[in-house]
Amino acid sequence: MEFDTDWLTLGRHRVRLRSTKGFPTESMRTAVDVIRIAIDNNMSARARLVEVVCQKEKTYDVLVGTTMTEDKVCAPQLEAAIAVVLGLLPEQININVTPVEQKEVDLHFGVYERMLAEKLGTAPPIQ
Repeated sequence: MEFDTDWLTLGRHRVRLRSTKGFPTESMRTAVDVIRIAIDNNMSARARLVEVVCQKEKTYDVLVGTTMTEDKVCAPQLEAAIAVVLGLLPEQININVTPVEQKEVDLHFGVYERMLAEKLGTAPPIQ
């Protein structure tokens, strides 16, 4: 059993939370909700928050999967905006947007999120 990992469903996002300091805290969940709102309002409808890793010193590594390559363009602006809202330095938020080809994933609700997580290595493939 992994005590540093938790799964959270926020709207259409199925997010894996990982903390290098132990079990994900309530403040990490609040940060993930802010990140989700930023992604929902600034990226395409195909962008999904897949994983958030909290490193030491409140540094967040955010993994976003999408089928739209244009979503990579707004990541630096979102990093700065999220950092301001959370009261962090811009270097403490790292958003990695990974586009996958649309033919590699099924776009049905639930299946899309799972397939993105598998493609990005967050979840193991279903056997």
